[in-house]
Amino acid sequence: MFQLGKTIVSEDILEKEFVCNLSACKGACCVDGDAGAPLNEAETKILEEIYPKVKPFLRKEGIAAIEAQGTWVKGTDGDLETPLIDNKDCAYVIFDGKTALCGIEQAYNEGIVDWKKPVSCHLYPIRVKDFTEFAAVNYDKWDICDDACSLGKELEVPVYKFVKEALIRRFGEDWYLELEKVAQELKNS
Repeated sequence: MFQLGKTIVSEDILEKEFVCNLSACKGACCVDGDAGAPLNEAETKILEEIYPKVKPFLRKEGIAAIEAQGTWVKGTDGDLETPLIDNKDCAYVIFDGKTALCGIEQAYNEGIVDWKKPVSCHLYPIRVKDFTEFAAVNYDKWDICDDACSLGKELEVPVYKFVKEALIRRFGEDWYLELEKVAQELKNS
């Protein structure tokens, strides 16, 4: 672990390798697990605002879940998250054949909304836990991502490079440049 500004960062994000392999996992992270995607307070407002524009991209089951539960929910632990369909799929998930994709991201890709998706989804496999004085930045190892780890190793792409855009979105360009310096120092040592 090392400190970077107001973050405590796991060296795993520099040392582990990862590249999503949708052809292998079929987007399992959007349909497996026991909770929706983590959200921050600002994202709950964004979801409320963009829902009418995203709705046409969603499945009827997702629309029903959102209209019954809301565009976001408080999970069992009190954290903010996306609603689920029958405690399984994220309500915003859509399918391309058997592959789960994000309906919000589809609307973004088509220029309908200017918000890509929750930052927690964009950052995965990095998870950020905010505390009063700092944020913990950790690598989340999940067996459904074994193929992503293999592909990352094959392509020699460390986690932090795979999620560069999301890290900059969350922490800013300067933070990311400092992270790259730490990665280089670690590599040279």
